[in-house]
Amino acid sequence: MTMHTRSLGTTGPQVSALGLGCMGMTALYGDADPSESIATVHAALEAGVTLLDTGDFYGMGSNELLIGEALRTAPPARREQALVSVKFGALRDPAGNWTGYDGRPAAVKNFAAYSLQRLGVDHIDVYRLARLDPAVPIEETVGAVAELVEQGYVRHIGLSEVGADTIRRAAATAPITDLQIEYSLISRGIERAVLPTTRELGIAITAYGVLSRGLISGHFTADRQLPATDFRAHAPRFQGENLRHNLDLVEELRKIAEHKGVSVAQIAIAWVLAQGRDIVPLVGARTRERLAESLGALDVTLDVADLAAIERAVPATAAAGDRYPAAQMAHLEP
Repeated sequence: MTMHTRSLGTTGPQVSALGLGCMGMTALYGDADPSESIATVHAALEAGVTLLDTGDFYGMGSNELLIGEALRTAPPARREQALVSVKFGALRDPAGNWTGYDGRPAAVKNFAAYSLQRLGVDHIDVYRLARLDPAVPIEETVGAVAELVEQGYVRHIGLSEVGADTIRRAAATAPITDLQIEYSLISRGIERAVLPTTRELGIAITAYGVLSRGLISGHFTADRQLPATDFRAHAPRFQGENLRHNLDLVEELRKIAEHKGVSVAQIAIAWVLAQGRDIVPLVGARTRERLAESLGALDVTLDVADLAAIERAVPATAAAGDRYPAAQMAHLEP
């Protein structure tokens, strides 16, 4: 395995070719083992992964605490290489319900203060609003993050799940490093307008959901029972006929993976890597075993014939069901 680097846009830092998405270590995918999660972060750093992604609302702050502990207990050289990306602004109530988004400048600085404390760091490497707050112009939110950059509390400004117009408005306000957005073989909406816009403006993509929350990992089965606390129990792509249809796509992908002697997950991640050097996939591994499998994608080379075969097996609009329940889809820009 060779851990190459990529740039987060024209204004951002060099990062590893794969990043580690840490959300599932404390939230939304059922129970997780904190000790194994920390060991997985340490293994990722040891393998050369530099980008760690979290959100202040993941597990009501517990995800940031976990990453803080992982950084505190990592060897100093590994701790120094870590770049932490934080999403903010999602509002939740004590029962765990989602109640909206807050992008007001005063709220931005409040969220940052708590994140710095939980992470145990003196700055956040990339800071981004999780979803657009419809009540606050993006210029005001980005302007507040830009003030944090000037004050040394944030190094780079990112965006998350916004459309082309918002990207342009944000970039006209302050330098934007990257856009974090879902992108995978079965989530390709960004190819229409978002990706051309980020490429025009020199903004990178950090792609989450590259295995579509395990759906195209090759490990998910139709008879798997999900607890109510697992996000996928309510996600349209994991329901009934949608699930069966999507798993049929996975079986077509498995044929290509087996022909190349790699796993389904590895070929799915390699496909995202092959879409451009401005795209950094985030792998949501919760265990060292899954991390090792994901890192194996770095050794997978897809040639023109491979990419054509993958496109035939899983066409751009092949997936059945939205990627989020309707209430959450309403917060996403087209």
